[in-house]
Formats: sequence, structure tokens, C-alpha cells
Amino acid sequence: MEQNRVTPFLLAVIALVAVGGVLKIAQSVVLPLVIAWLLSYVLAPVVDFLTRRKVPRPLTILFVLLLLFVVVYTGVLFLNARVSNFIEAVPRYQAKFTEISQKLDEVLESTYNPLSTVDWGEKVTFYLVRLSGSLVSILSRLVMVFIFLIFMLAGQPYFKLKVVRAFSSDRAEQLTGVITAITSQITRYMSALFLISLATGICIWAALSLIGVDFSITWGALAFFLNFIPTVGSIIASIPPILLSLVQFYPGLLPAVLTLLSVLTIQFVIGNGIAPK
Repeated sequence: MEQNRVTPFLLAVIALVAVGGVLKIAQSVVLPLVIAWLLSYVLAPVVDFLTRRKVPRPLTILFVLLLLFVVVYTGVLFLNARVSNFIEAVPRYQAKFTEISQKLDEVLESTYNPLSTVDWGEKVTFYLVRLSGSLVSILSRLVMVFIFLIFMLAGQPYFKLKVVRAFSSDRAEQLTGVITAITSQITRYMSALFLISLATGICIWAALSLIGVDFSITWGALAFFLNFIPTVGSIIASIPPILLSLVQFYPGLLPAVLTLLSVLTIQFVIGNGIAPK
């Protein structure tokens, strides 16, 4: 009896490990597939809208994918240019950071100061260079995403027909209704998430511009992209502008405090007030 209970558990563990191993090995294919699947819910309504206006579906798909490519390509070039500008400004921030570190040495006296043992300028430059290379590599990985999107968008009108042929009429009608409802809800969610992320990015850009924080549009774009990651994304997007304001406006603290309050207020109001509704 005990053996019968243990065996399914062990099989489940083995299956979980096997699935994890397969996903790890096939991540170069699985990740573009997941991204294409999510994008299809955002692009499908646009394709359907143009198709209802008597535009041939192949031309509609080509137009939507071309528009998506232009947006992504422009975004990658923009972020890459921002990263390059930030790398050029690192020495200036390094000088300010050295002042902060020396001030801490005076305050702490003989106490160990961890900031004085690390070359932050070199480390930041190293990671920014890696980030710049990663942004460029994104474009090469878009090919697989676009291939999946072509098949998904082109095969969408025939999905109901396939279900009808695969199942009985009652079962096919039930499945079609369920899948249509799920698709509609996911589309609404992705569209709402896009608008919420866009509003977050614009608000942070405007607030930081008024305060005078360097690279305010970069932090707005970062907030837009990372806002698609629940909870953790907004936290990660809030840290860089706050830290930068501390270094940029040193020895003044008021702009850094305003940056902290502005970013946290925007993230809290949108993330905990508007987004759940």
C-alpha cells in the first residue's frame, strides 16, 4: 500500500525534472514560442480589424509584423544609445561616488566601509557593455518569434474549423466557446497591461524630467518594459533612478527624496490602485 503511494510521487518528481531539463535544452525555441504566443493576443485584434475592412489577411499580417519589427528595432536602438550615453557619463558619476565614499570614511572613522573597496565605475561599465551587447542580440532572436507569429496569425481563422472536424458538434461548440472566452480575456488583459505599463513609463519620465534626473526618458522606458513583470519588475525599475539621483545631486538630498517619493507614489498608485481594477 505504501509502495503504491510512493511510486506516483517519484514518477511525478522524475517527470518534473525531465520537463525542466527539456525546457532548459530547448529554451532557444520555447522562449520565442511563448513570446510569440503572448504577442499573438495583442496583434490578433489588429489583424481581425483590418481583415474586416476587406484587407487581405496575408497583407494584414505582413503589415502588422513589419510595424512590430519597426517598433522593436527602434526601441532597441534607443535603449542601446541610452546605454552608450550612460557609459560616457560614468566617470562623472564615479567622481561623485568617490566623494560619497570618502565622506562615509570620515563618518565611520575606523569602521569598515564596503563602498571604498569596490571600483563601482569599472563594474558598472562592464555590466552596461554586456547589456548593450544583449540588446543587439535581441534583434537576431526575433526571427524565430516572427516565424511563430506568422503561423499563429495565419492559422487563427481555421482554428474553429479544426475543432469542428476533430470533435462531435456538441463537444466542438463547447470547446470553441471556452477557448473564445479565454482568448478574449487574455487579449483584454494583455491590452490593459500594455496601457498600464505605458502610463507608468510616461508618468515616471515626466516626474523625473521635472526633478532634473539624468536619463529620465531611459528610466521611463525601463519602467514600461519591466512593468510587464508582476511585482518584481516595478521594484527593479525603481532602484536605478533613485540611486542615480543620490549620486547626481550630492551633497543635496532634496532632489533624491523627491525622486524616491515620486517613483514610489507612481508605482504604488498605478500598481495597487489602477492595475487591479
